[in-house]
Amino acid sequence: MEEADCIVVGAGVVGLAIARELARSGREVLIVEAESAVGTGVSSRNSEVIHAGIYYPTGLVKTHLCTEGRVQLYAFCADYRIPHRRCGKILVATTDHEIAKLEAIKAQGNANGVDDLRWLSAAEACALEPELTCVRALLSPSTGIIDSHAFILALQGDAESHGAMVAFQTPVVGGGIENGRLVIETGGADPMRIAARTVVNAAGLGAQHLALAIKGVPAETVPLLHLAKGNYFALATRAPFSHLIYPMPVAGGLGVHLTLDLAGRARFGPDVEWIDAIDYSVDPARCASFYPAIRAYWPNLPDGALAPDYCGIRPKIERPGGSTTDFMIAGPQTHGLPGLFNLFGIESPGLTASLAIGRLLASLAN
Repeated sequence: MEEADCIVVGAGVVGLAIARELARSGREVLIVEAESAVGTGVSSRNSEVIHAGIYYPTGLVKTHLCTEGRVQLYAFCADYRIPHRRCGKILVATTDHEIAKLEAIKAQGNANGVDDLRWLSAAEACALEPELTCVRALLSPSTGIIDSHAFILALQGDAESHGAMVAFQTPVVGGGIENGRLVIETGGADPMRIAARTVVNAAGLGAQHLALAIKGVPAETVPLLHLAKGNYFALATRAPFSHLIYPMPVAGGLGVHLTLDLAGRARFGPDVEWIDAIDYSVDPARCASFYPAIRAYWPNLPDGALAPDYCGIRPKIERPGGSTTDFMIAGPQTHGLPGLFNLFGIESPGLTASLAIGRLLASLAN
């Protein structure tokens, strides 16, 4: 049987951030990844937004990790020269009855420590974005965008520079406690049995399946997995916007909003559908509902301007779920297995919060 100090299962942005923090604390870390490269799962299909932490209830762990992680992420980008831009986000009320919702969002953001939110009149918002239509708006200057792939590679590189190792094409198929030690079993071309002091299950969409495959983990400590597929459509031409544009939230999500990548390419979404199996196709017919939603704040959206772009699948632990659902970090006090940490429901703002999640898990594991 092989021996390891720490095993992190999953080489997505959260798993790599945890592995990096453990390695920097002096722990020996092995990252095991079922695929042949880093960041191929949830991490590869996100809007690349650096979230300010506005919407979430103040008492959630997710809220603290987002606001703390955002500060850490901007510092990381500066230190490691990760392409990013603090472009800001404009939250818009397009009718008078939405102003009360906007006021509530500002109050929530202030309670969360997002202290740079600024009111905009309709004229001020249109001065920033001439194509925008609204009756009132909020500017979030600390919202930004990032090259998520460059960030993931930097996390991997820094973890490896502190001694961490990555084993690709190494799925974890089971495990349990043997002679008082936590043992993980891997498959692939070279199956192994590894006894480890600490195991972090950061397997994203596969986290529930992995947790249930470890003998001794009570089933009642593993929440149900709900697959929330968000479809995105893109403009064929460059968008006439320099800020992210967000309408008022709707049930289960933030509405069809406009995000930008670092090249200025615009994407709109998501519209959410609940699915039973992983499916990354985007149905072009879903585009029809996007036009009226977008034209509420951008009335000049041309007919036929949108094309299917990509979809992301969030590992939600509530259905419908939304900003009020917390991240779930289940340690030994939850399931009784020493050294095991299961991460469930790490969806948006997981990328923004990743460095803070890494610091928290390293603290718990150490």
